[in-house]
Amino acid sequence: MGADSQTGEQEKQNGNSFDVNDYTIIKEGDAEILMHTKNEVFYNKTQVNNRDMSIAVLRTFISQRKQEHEAMLARRRTKAANKVLDAKAEKPGDSVQHNGESNDGSEVMEDTSNGESCSIPEEQTKNPRGKGQEELKPPRVLEALSASGLRALRYAREVDGISQVVALDNDKASVEACRRNIKFNGSVACSKVESHLADARVYMLTHPNEFDVIDLDPYGAPSVFLDSAVQSVADGGMLMCTATDMAVLCGGNGEVCYSKYGSYPLRGKYCHEMALRILLASIESHANRYKRYIVPVLSVQMDFYVRVFVRIYTSASDMKNTPLKLSYVYQCTGCDSFHLQTVGRTVSKNNSVRYLPGFGPAVAQECSDCGKKFNMGGPLWSAPIHDQEWVAAILADVKSMKERYPAYERISAVLTTVSEELPDVPLFLSLHNLCATLKCTSPSAVIFRSAVINAGYRISGTHVNPLGLKTDAPMDVIWDIMRCWVKNHPVKAQPSDQAGSVILAKEPVLQANFSRAVASLSKAQAKKVARFLPNPERHWGPKLRAGRTITSKHVSLLGPKALDAINNHENDDGSNHEDVEEEPANKQ
Repeated sequence: MGADSQTGEQEKQNGNSFDVNDYTIIKEGDAEILMHTKNEVFYNKTQVNNRDMSIAVLRTFISQRKQEHEAMLARRRTKAANKVLDAKAEKPGDSVQHNGESNDGSEVMEDTSNGESCSIPEEQTKNPRGKGQEELKPPRVLEALSASGLRALRYAREVDGISQVVALDNDKASVEACRRNIKFNGSVACSKVESHLADARVYMLTHPNEFDVIDLDPYGAPSVFLDSAVQSVADGGMLMCTATDMAVLCGGNGEVCYSKYGSYPLRGKYCHEMALRILLASIESHANRYKRYIVPVLSVQMDFYVRVFVRIYTSASDMKNTPLKLSYVYQCTGCDSFHLQTVGRTVSKNNSVRYLPGFGPAVAQECSDCGKKFNMGGPLWSAPIHDQEWVAAILADVKSMKERYPAYERISAVLTTVSEELPDVPLFLSLHNLCATLKCTSPSAVIFRSAVINAGYRISGTHVNPLGLKTDAPMDVIWDIMRCWVKNHPVKAQPSDQAGSVILAKEPVLQANFSRAVASLSKAQAKKVARFLPNPERHWGPKLRAGRTITSKHVSLLGPKALDAINNHENDDGSNHEDVEEEPANKQ
């Protein structure tokens, strides 16, 4: 352990001592933290995927931010140079120069247009609003809910170019643990990371436009932090946000989701992607209140949560496009058909753009495929949820330094699948659901993909579900393909009022071609690159909240071995330390 061990020993000598035997040293990436065995401060091993993905995005953000700044400076210099040349061209001809002097005897600059660059006054290269500077300041990061501080420490130690990481928590034990871990990680951590006891909402509201990156990773819903977070991010900065309340976002409690996020979820096969889009729509809604808007660069569903990475910009005019990026969803209650209706639309006339309500209704009262009613959900974010250039850059960075990512296999698999998604197709179909509706055997994914491609449409997989298929083919084309499949693979007769029976009773308009198409396999599939990996161990998921007593009922969460280890350690503590208080018998 080297320097880290020495730091811990120095703390003992300085009076800020703690018994190392009461702690477990957890190493992740370049950071090490001391975790108390009694679960005083929340630490989630499962979130290593989350932290690795965040580090990869943060590295790409710093690189992109530098490129954007250099491009901005180049544009300013070009603009300033053009102004100087225009001013010279418009100068009256009566001011004749002789040996560097004008008619009135004052000195003038020599003509430098013959192969030499113009010297541009420094004040002309500054931002017209006075906010920009020639030198790009290193980014500042705010981790709003730090707990043990592991994420903040990894940012400081593993991401080059960060000037400061501010770690917040409103729990005193967490702040003490974070400060202890900062010292335990040596001089780099001490110089870059600072921990504060504060309410994240209040802190962000009192530090507007101050942080280039804000990371929200709460235990549950992030909704209460979004309003202050979108105000605290600098213009062009990054907001990283996690939501772990998947039961709410996926339709388990629709009314609760609406109260927290302002959208009503639907329980379709695509519910996890819908959760991503509901979260994005909620962030956009909060940003719009301050004449700001979001640009998603990466949105993923992993393990038991969704995680979005969005840039936030300020522009009253661009903010008006928000209704074009939001849609309502109509989901048939009988079959797998769904339809989207945008909230707004635009009309162009005489070089001007008018913003109008979207046309509706997008569907009839009854489904045209099976005759059943529709459920309506949303609004949700229906614009792209990834920037494919960013995804390619992040994936390249991850592959170039795979040894620095503890969860390399998992995040590279997710990024690979994301890179192959159709970016402009919201939500997805489930091939197994289509077949369940018709009560038929399922075609292979390759055969179904080939039929869609041969019909002239695009199709791809989705990182959310191994069986999900994104396509721009309308639902009547999808059902025609399935009707043609059933003709070659007959099914048993079903009651006439069943959705599948109604669909199969119609003759297909499109004659599907099931011959294998070249593009039916993605590049990753063709190269047999792993795209969906199993969990690394049993009981993989969120652990207990900090402070909860660990008992035998938690075996399903922690596993029997982990539970035995904790109980054995507590027994050892009780036998070795006489001053350990017994737990009250009535404590829940």
